[in-house]
Amino acid sequence: MMPGQIPDPSLTAGSLPSLGPLAGISATTLTDQLKFSELCSLGAMLSPLHFLARHGKRSLVLKDEMEEEEDRRKRRREKNKVAAARCRNKKKERTDFLQKESERLEVVNSELKAQIEDLKVERQQLIHMLNLHRPTCIVRTDSIKTPESEANPLLEQLKEK
Repeated sequence: MMPGQIPDPSLTAGSLPSLGPLAGISATTLTDQLKFSELCSLGAMLSPLHFLARHGKRSLVLKDEMEEEEDRRKRRREKNKVAAARCRNKKKERTDFLQKESERLEVVNSELKAQIEDLKVERQQLIHMLNLHRPTCIVRTDSIKTPESEANPLLEQLKEK
């Protein structure tokens, strides 16, 4: 018989001599348990560990191993919990930073747009002043252009200085 294989319920006590002492119960009791219990309620597979967990000396060893495994799982879960909290905090800090940066850039953008509008208004005022000054100014006859299409004479004068 292979380990983990379901024994035939018609087996006699003499045919299971090696399993009885392992489980800490007599082979007759084991055979009787198998004969009278429903195999469906025991599950699809029975292994010697199933009997060792309920009876015998090795159950303490298995309990210790199971407790150690449970402790390892608890430590792993705790470490994972701490790491997840740290990750959530980092993500929240990053989100807050990006939100503040976005708000700051929106303020800068609106200030720059306002500055553009101010400069456009100033440009229109300067063009108007130039148009008012043009009749009194001596203009060369070879350059008859509108202020929008010609180079700005004030800027040219600043470049020369």
